[in-house]
Amino acid sequence: MPPTPPVPPTPSVPLSALLARTDLGLTRLAGPTDGDVHWAHASELADPLPYLLGGELLLTAGVHVPPEAGAGYFDAYVERIVAAGGAALGFGVAPVHDTVPAALVAACEARGLPLLEVPRRTTFSAVARAVGELVARARLAELRRVAEAQRSLASAASRPDPVPSVLRQLAGALGGLAVLLGPDGTVGAAAGREPGLRARAALAELARVVRSAGPGGAPPGACAAAPGPSSATDTVDGTHLTVYALGSGTGYALGLATARREPGDHTIASAASVLLALLTAERGGGPDDTARSAALVRLLLGAAPRDVAELVGGDRWTLVHGCPDGGLPDAAAAAALGAALGSELVDPAGGAEGLVRVLVPADRPVERLAGWTLGVSAVVGPEGWPAADAQAARALGRARATRAALVRHGSGGRITDLVPRREAEEHARALLAPIAGTPALPRTLRAWLSLHGSWDRTAVALSVHRNTVRQRIARCAALLEADLDDPDVRMELWFALRRLPD
Repeated sequence: MPPTPPVPPTPSVPLSALLARTDLGLTRLAGPTDGDVHWAHASELADPLPYLLGGELLLTAGVHVPPEAGAGYFDAYVERIVAAGGAALGFGVAPVHDTVPAALVAACEARGLPLLEVPRRTTFSAVARAVGELVARARLAELRRVAEAQRSLASAASRPDPVPSVLRQLAGALGGLAVLLGPDGTVGAAAGREPGLRARAALAELARVVRSAGPGGAPPGACAAAPGPSSATDTVDGTHLTVYALGSGTGYALGLATARREPGDHTIASAASVLLALLTAERGGGPDDTARSAALVRLLLGAAPRDVAELVGGDRWTLVHGCPDGGLPDAAAAAALGAALGSELVDPAGGAEGLVRVLVPADRPVERLAGWTLGVSAVVGPEGWPAADAQAARALGRARATRAALVRHGSGGRITDLVPRREAEEHARALLAPIAGTPALPRTLRAWLSLHGSWDRTAVALSVHRNTVRQRIARCAALLEADLDDPDVRMELWFALRRLPD
């Protein structure tokens, strides 16, 4: 049986909301009442499994049902919908059937698939439109909730007791407990409802897990990743637990215990963890530290990079990514790199591989440094900092792949040179593994990408119908959990497909 496609990360619509729509007149005949759907899709195929992405309210008028169909037919039909991740089945009683077949009701009840009767007066397009409207409302409500919570957190961070204020706002937004855990495991501050002794003990254990994330061993000549996670989750006695490490090497952690998880909770908690990391970070208190702190706070509260550039000095910048030739960079090594480059703006934990990032004024030349492999961005203004970060990362990747001491952005070379061939092939096999079992899928994806996403030209090239191309590409997107409208995703998939034989 093919793997079940994942439910898409979009807001869901409770079935109860659809059943409450009097204009639709839907009636639940079987299955649970607490289900959720992400969209509606009509199909009269006897086997809809290859064409479902998961989370659908599948609508059918029963055209595919043969006259002699019995319980076995409906059992198999419902089983395929469940295997595809379908959320519910809507059966229209016109124009083929006057009533919903009793065997279908029994099959849905047995497998826990909600079954809705769609009356004669209600078209499938009306049901699909209603689902779309409810999804849009849920998404808007989620965005409003996140925006309001972030504003409240930023306001709390400016109060005389910023840490307790942020925790109170966070606990209120998530409806649970928010606690600041110190490096020694003690509770620095807390707000919200206590989750119980077992959940409290599990929260402390999660804090130890993220607190252990720190420098580890690395083979000579390589940048090793930190061995521990920056966050950890668990569920105890129905309570959802999450812990976030605050900063790098501070030992502080943010613990959360909530009765439920809602869309947007992670975004709200992430914003709070950034604020708390700034509030708990140790600072020297000198004028330069104050200016940098002011710049960080203004950026966090929405100021444009150009508006805060004067606080850190300079108008034109170069971003440098550095990796020591042996082991992980510690704080002293990071500071030494910044001093050698003539800048105090050093991030000793930039990226997942223990890299050092240095923001260097453009008037200070960046040259090779003994013991370091460097990637250097182009010269940019403050508005170009994010792009420069990506440029420096790519330049460092090329420097490591070619064993060069320093590579500057735009110095030439092909993108395929950034990764050794064996590593590229291993990455490609791992990335494409979900679709490798069906040869038609990678073959269709390769042709579709090579023809710039043209359905008609791909259909001609493969000698298939354009609808077949659409179905295969949709299946690829579901199995790969990828947004094929994203050019970055397309580029990575094209790179992977080129590294493997047809």
